[in-house]
Amino acid sequence: MAKNVEKEQEQAVAEAVSKTEAFFEQNGKKVLLALVVIAALVAGGYAYKALVLDRNAERASELIVEAQERFGVENPDFALALNGDEQGAGFLDVIEQYGSTAAGNLAKHYAGVCYLRLGDLENAAKYLAQYSEVDGLPGAILNAQNLGLRGDVAVENGDYEGAIALYKKAVAASDNELTAPLFLYKQIVAYVALGNKEEAQKCLDTLTTKYPTAAEVRFAEELLGTL
Repeated sequence: MAKNVEKEQEQAVAEAVSKTEAFFEQNGKKVLLALVVIAALVAGGYAYKALVLDRNAERASELIVEAQERFGVENPDFALALNGDEQGAGFLDVIEQYGSTAAGNLAKHYAGVCYLRLGDLENAAKYLAQYSEVDGLPGAILNAQNLGLRGDVAVENGDYEGAIALYKKAVAASDNELTAPLFLYKQIVAYVALGNKEEAQKCLDTLTTKYPTAAEVRFAEELLGTL
């Protein structure tokens, strides 16, 4: 019986990680649009600096668009988006040449996502952690995603307590119906992996109260019902 419970918990953890991939695949275009909006706002807000005082920002914005085109397609080539080729730059090119610009900051997040999708957890953690939070509403969603993905890396590495801390920050960064239920659910999964059903139940109570129609409510109820 204990083995069955342990197996179910391990399966739940794996499913939670896969939900991030599903979220990205289903909402990738929305996230990409948010990034484009952020880049446009930054460019508009600092037009004089970008065009007169700091040509690097302008060039960085041009290069990241080339990498985004490989990243935002229906069947993205993450290695190509990351490394680029003779046809266009990759996110690593943007980081190397213009890492201190706003576009360079976005490229760090993109690079972390690419590495995560390619299964390179070490570099995924490295680049996701280098990203600096962006102000504003579109930025809040991106900030939450960054923290959530870092939590997924922690889960993959067996660091459930670290993952919980990051998922909590992800919820706080953008407490909305798009991302918050997912990261609350992932907290529950991590607590289950630690054997802490009490904290898992608290998260479920929050999820049920704040987001009663979210699909994650059913997933969490089913998970806790197996314990």
